[in-house]
Amino acid sequence: MEIERKFLISSLPGDLESYPFHQIEQGYLSTEPVVRIRREDEAYYLTYKSKGLMVREEYNLPLTREAYLHLLPKIDGILIAKKRYLIPLRENTSSKETQNAELTIELDIFEGELAPLVLAEVEFETEEEANEFIPPEWFGEDVTYSSKYHNSVLSQRKP
Repeated sequence: MEIERKFLISSLPGDLESYPFHQIEQGYLSTEPVVRIRREDEAYYLTYKSKGLMVREEYNLPLTREAYLHLLPKIDGILIAKKRYLIPLRENTSSKETQNAELTIELDIFEGELAPLVLAEVEFETEEEANEFIPPEWFGEDVTYSSKYHNSVLSQRKP
């Protein structure tokens, strides 16, 4: 189960280069249901995602590099390229469960056809945690409930 909130970002943190990151490319074999292939650095995955906005079923299966390269020409839409920074975030909420929980901001800086789009995602253990989340001041509009910011939808964007 994936429980996440998603936000547009208009200004990046100043110390961005001090955080670890992954270079990601991903394409969609299907957008309904969502079936994705992804290269994250030198790891490869096939992912199925159910319908949903904040809460979705998600299954990741490892792929070999050869299987990924075999499937790559079969994607529908554009190949998404992005740099994903992993920024630790200490959340402060009134809930005893989530107070001082360690969360990670996954900050995606899109490259190529989707540049200059920047999105931040934060994943949670429970829906309650997600609903109580107070984003940092540098986060922009909450687009959690807008399917137009799902990567599967972005992959269908016409150049």
